[in-house]
Amino acid sequence: MIKKAKKSNSKNSNISTGILVLENKRVFRGIGIGFQGEATGEVCFNTSLTGYQEIISDPSYAGQIINFTFPHIGNVGTNREDFESDKIWTKGVIFNSEITSPSNYRSFQHLDAWLKKNKIVGITGLDTRSLTNFIRDKGAPKGTIAYSKKSKFNISKLINATNKWSGLKNLDLAEKVTTQKNYTWKGLKTWRKEYGYRKNNQNSFHVVAIDYGIKKNILRYFSDFKCKVTVVSCKTSAENILDLKPNGVFLSNGPGDPAATGKYAIQIIQSLIQNKMPLFGICLGHQILALALGGKTKKMKLGHRGANHPVKNLINDNVEITSQNHGFEVVKENLPKKIQITHKSLFDNSIEGIKLRDKPVFSVQYHPESNPGPQDSVYLFQEFINNMKKNAKKKRS
Repeated sequence: MIKKAKKSNSKNSNISTGILVLENKRVFRGIGIGFQGEATGEVCFNTSLTGYQEIISDPSYAGQIINFTFPHIGNVGTNREDFESDKIWTKGVIFNSEITSPSNYRSFQHLDAWLKKNKIVGITGLDTRSLTNFIRDKGAPKGTIAYSKKSKFNISKLINATNKWSGLKNLDLAEKVTTQKNYTWKGLKTWRKEYGYRKNNQNSFHVVAIDYGIKKNILRYFSDFKCKVTVVSCKTSAENILDLKPNGVFLSNGPGDPAATGKYAIQIIQSLIQNKMPLFGICLGHQILALALGGKTKKMKLGHRGANHPVKNLINDNVEITSQNHGFEVVKENLPKKIQITHKSLFDNSIEGIKLRDKPVFSVQYHPESNPGPQDSVYLFQEFINNMKKNAKKKRS
């Protein structure tokens, strides 16, 4: 068991083996966990009560240090199945309380050991409430997290590393996290307690997924809906995508600034739309789609990261409880008239969904595949399936 730090935020603490230094030179101290080393990124907070393994393994957190507001992180250990990516891109993690011994029948490894294995620097025993309040007041800062068993830290060096980093704005991270080789998803469906991950053997539709940092559970949902999925690199040309003869194209989630990724992605998406291809986007895919349609994006002060965000469906006039993870948003002002806003956040009224009025093209900002409890938004996959069905009938007629 990892001992909890005493006076974990005291600058004079001699027992601190973990440290977080922000760009304004503010210092948080605690007990280091995970990988011994240093990492610089944007410090954000996530309010989810469950799913920490899925959150940490989400490629959308590339370039970020996650401050978990829920105090009991690590109590169910880690398992062999709930990975969202084969490689972990998260820069670091921050927990309030000590990690207790795992208690879950699926657990195979203590979270601390899992963090070490994946070379993720972490701190526990830190005042996460104070850090969260700081982010809410000032916005997500740049920071450097460090762990040393010898408790030796060069504060000036850590501050310099923090200020030297460019930040997420204007940063294309999709090209870093995308697949290096196109592949066909192995067809595993979403996990069921009685069966685990069963395989889909019925391929009614072929979806090409453009990988900007795709989560595995999205691929599993496509398997649930009897789709074969070919995953391609984010820079794959529209011509090469169309050569694969898909019924529809999916624009995945991912990290970084959508405007930076859009420098190559916009042209690809515009060409797919011109070829009357059904499109469905999630998160970064939603933002890049908006750019391709003539909209704009901007960085948010806080971003949305949690598993209980209420979203208003403006078409059906109901509310969905959603899982979210994004630091950029689609700008409302001067949105082209051909775009219809379909969903909005009930926290800040930001755009959560759009669609083209005259084509089978739509996207949402949140994650309908995450299912932190509610499955309110799974219908979006069915909507994409319906669009592919209609499009296939048009081609036959």
